[in-house]
Amino acid sequence: MEVDHTALALIELGAVFFGLGLLGRLAQRLGMSPIPLYLLGGLAFGEGGLVQLGDIGEFTHIAAEIGVVLLLLMLGLEYTANELFTGLRKGWPAGLLDIVLNATPGAAVALMLGWGWLGALTLGGVTYISSSGVIAKILNDLGRTGNRETPVILSLLVFEDLVMAVYLPILTAVLGGVTLLAGFTAIGISLLVVALILLVAARYGRYVSAVLYSENKEVFLLKLLGSALLVAGIAEAMQVSAAVGAFLLGIAIAGPAAHSAAKLLEPLRDLFAAAFFVLFGLTTDPRDIPPVLLWAILLAVVTTATKVCTGWWAAKRSGIGSMGRARAAAGLIARGEFSIIIAGLAVAAGVGDGQLAGLAATYVLLMAGFGPVAARFVEPVMRKLRPEHQPANDTAKS
Repeated sequence: MEVDHTALALIELGAVFFGLGLLGRLAQRLGMSPIPLYLLGGLAFGEGGLVQLGDIGEFTHIAAEIGVVLLLLMLGLEYTANELFTGLRKGWPAGLLDIVLNATPGAAVALMLGWGWLGALTLGGVTYISSSGVIAKILNDLGRTGNRETPVILSLLVFEDLVMAVYLPILTAVLGGVTLLAGFTAIGISLLVVALILLVAARYGRYVSAVLYSENKEVFLLKLLGSALLVAGIAEAMQVSAAVGAFLLGIAIAGPAAHSAAKLLEPLRDLFAAAFFVLFGLTTDPRDIPPVLLWAILLAVVTTATKVCTGWWAAKRSGIGSMGRARAAAGLIARGEFSIIIAGLAVAAGVGDGQLAGLAATYVLLMAGFGPVAARFVEPVMRKLRPEHQPANDTAKS
């Protein structure tokens, strides 16, 4: 019996979402982020996988774009403009060290693989940026949101997010192959737009919140989604990443509106974010992974060490004891959504001869899987290494 296009698409979508639910449950049982499992699911059912899905490409593409917007909108809701500026002022030395230590390995590997300076710019970003979403979940799941080292972790994440607000427009412009003059113009416009949005968020955020907020959940949800997609689309048209536009809108929403928005959007974010990670897996050919597997493992080992150094030094600089330094170090390891976003931009522009997607997917699989494990087990490991250590002053709540 021949099944029509609509019925087949519904069957495939149902199977994909049900499968994602099973993978999410498995990740929950294992105490890890579901991102690696979502990527593996996409790899299994994309080009070169076990079974190729053929009728849901357009939907998954749009759903993935919405997933990116919601991921970054929710991340922006975690911060106020003042917190961003405070984090930047206090954390810039550690932030600069973070860039040097963690972007350099990726850039070096890209050059060694012959991907040129565009590949270096891209892969440096992939290895540099920690996953704010995964790390925030780790801190919450492990009950560490009030620990003394947590503000250090958050200040580094804030710095990285601000770097992304500048980096992504630059990357988008240069990957677009624009002329030097047009590139500088686009970058200038991007930076101006980012600066204006930050200014609006800092001075007029309460008005933005008042316009969007409603006691009626349906009305509030429609306003939030509509404004997020509008801002993301306008930002994309102005050569600013849609993800950064959504992030900055989230910053502008403050107070009770931000708290209510986070609770309202969380299930939608998880649904569409899962579609985003699955789409990256679907568009990555598993046959591209074996040639770059050793490079991905090498990058994972090196950048785990460099993130540990960054977190340890930043925590030590803030006067935190050795157990807190260890937690800060392990808490920064995970990579995730931003790394995939950066790689996706480069893959769409044809950078990396088809192998960059495989390398990025493998690298994120390793780091998103190992990061939560390292954060969970760093305390017992430290106690075994230093049994005489008394961590009371490190676990005090702020």
